[in-house]
Parts: sequence; structure tokens; C-alpha cells
Amino acid sequence: MNQESSMTDFTFDDIRALISRAFVDQDQAVAPWHRQEPAFASDITAAPDAEGFAELVLRQHWANFCLWHVEDRARRKDAGSELIADCKYAIDKLNQERNDLIERLDLFLVRAIDPLLPAQAEGERPRYNTESLGVALDRGSILALKTFHMLEQVERQGAGDDLTSECRRKLEVLQEQRTDLLQAVLDLVDEYASGRKRPKVYYQFKMYNDPRLNPELYSRKSGS
Repeated sequence: MNQESSMTDFTFDDIRALISRAFVDQDQAVAPWHRQEPAFASDITAAPDAEGFAELVLRQHWANFCLWHVEDRARRKDAGSELIADCKYAIDKLNQERNDLIERLDLFLVRAIDPLLPAQAEGERPRYNTESLGVALDRGSILALKTFHMLEQVERQGAGDDLTSECRRKLEVLQEQRTDLLQAVLDLVDEYASGRKRPKVYYQFKMYNDPRLNPELYSRKSGS
């Protein structure tokens, strides 16, 4: 089945289920990944079905997982210049991957939703959201990581009472924010279903990693 034909098989209930599953998968993946790295297929598919989309969600979540720990390492007080440089290169690469995967998530969702949208009235101006579904899933990923690590601090033996209480309060806020985010995303899907808004892929076009577009890279390459 090709990608274009498979997209017509989705309903808005399917889209809601995919997004709800994504939030659950993000939450459940963090603890096991601290024990063992995930194994993904060697190639990234175009995600023409629900399982392909679920893998894209976890790939994007893994990029954030790796970013979290590289950024922790870069903040070590004893980090030398070589370690800082290595972390900077790793962060740039992971950020590029993270944003590329957000765009892939958006592309999948827009292609799945477009055939379901009600027809627009003649002359009606399309309305868009300030944040795409893929970006919202990225925020869900980061909140899952924050929640896990804040819970880790709550449970850490030897933490002072004041610090433990502070972390517990922050954990409750993070959990509430993630619940609110999921509901807001599902509400946005409802707006698509009603025709009040339309989805769109927003491309980041990151320039800093492209030697053709970053003057610090192309000027050095040309010797100028």
C-alpha cells in the first residue's frame, strides 16, 4: 500500500488515538531507555501507517533523550574544552535530527488529516494554529523527560527535606502541564474536524549545520 492511499484510511478518531498513544509511549519509554538503548530500524520510513508513526514518535523522543543527557554532561564543572566542543557538536547534530523528525511527524499528520477536512466556504480565509501537532508532540516528549528526572530527584536517597518537597511540587506541576498539553492537542484535532482550523507543516530550515548557508563554514572552506 502506498503512502497516499493509506492516508485515506484514517479517521479523526484514529488521529486522536495516535496522539494519545504517542503521549503514553513517550512516558513509558524513558525508564527502560536508561537501562538499555532502543533498537530502531536502520532506515526511517515515511510512516505510512500507525505503527510507522509510533516509531517516528519514539525516534523523535530518543533525540530529545540523548540531548538531555549530552546537555547535562556539558554542564559539568570539571569539563575541559575538548569535552565541551564534543558536546556542542553532538547537540547541534541531535537538534537537527530532532527538528527533522518533528517535520516528519507533521507531514504524516497533515497528510492523514487533509482528506478528512470539511470543505472551506468560498472566500473563507484558512485559520492555522501557532503550534503544529509535531511541535506539540516534541513538547510532550520534553515534559516526559522532565517528569521522569524530577521524580528521580524526589526518590533520591539523601535529598534534604526542603529539596524533596520542592521537587515534589515541581513534579505535580509538570504532570499537570503534560495532561493539559495532551488535552489541548486533542482539542486542536477537534477544531480540524469542525473545519475551524487547518493543519500545516512548518519547516525549520536550520542553517547552522549547512556548510552552504553558515558563513563560518563556507568562508573557512573558501579560505576567505
